[in-house]
Formats: sequence, structure tokens, C-alpha cells
Amino acid sequence: MASNISHVSRVRALFKAILKLHRGLPLEMRSLGDNYVREEFRAHKSAQPQEADIFMQEWTKYYVTLARQLRQRQKQPDIGQHLSPEMLDNFRDEQLGQLHELFTATTKSDPLESTFSSDKGR
Repeated sequence: MASNISHVSRVRALFKAILKLHRGLPLEMRSLGDNYVREEFRAHKSAQPQEADIFMQEWTKYYVTLARQLRQRQKQPDIGQHLSPEMLDNFRDEQLGQLHELFTATTKSDPLESTFSSDKGR
């Protein structure tokens, strides 16, 4: 039981730390990132212990990478990370679809366009 409580505390702390870190992103990226983080953490709420460990490791890597990138304080920081073909091969089809949606949403020139175009299918 105590182990479960400490796990929940670590998950909550990482979640809050990521949202706090997102405050350093441009507004449209922050909104997209916050929504994605909320969805992913909610979706993995009842994950098996092994999957939860991998989930926490990957989101911790994300936090460290983004923190390093934001610390550079360039005029237009290069935010993100290139994925190797080997890493992409490990993704499920659903994850590849999500990745493509994120790429499309973050590379559109008009942030409102990405918001409204995603609502059209609803």
C-alpha cells in the first residue's frame, strides 16, 4: 500500500513539473502540450506496473530534454527531438498517428487554424 502511495506521489509530481515546465513554451505549443500530457497521464492511470515504469521513464526523459532546451534561452529555441527509425519502429500504429497529429498541429503557420480544423470532424 505504501509503495502505491509513493508511486502516485511520484506520478503527480512529474505531471505537475511537466505542466510547470510548459509555461516556458510559446502559447500555442503550451496549450497543445498541456492537453497531450493530461490525456496521456489520464490514459495510463490504470496501467500495469511494468508499463507504468516505462511510462514514467519516458516522461522523465521528456522533462529533462525539454528543460535543457528551454534553458538555452535562444531567440527561437529549437524545441523537440528527432526520432530515430529504430525508435519509430517500436511505436504502435495508434502512437504513430498521434505523433503525426502533433507534428501537423505544431508546424501549421496559424495556431488558430490547427485548433479549428481539428474541431471540424466533430
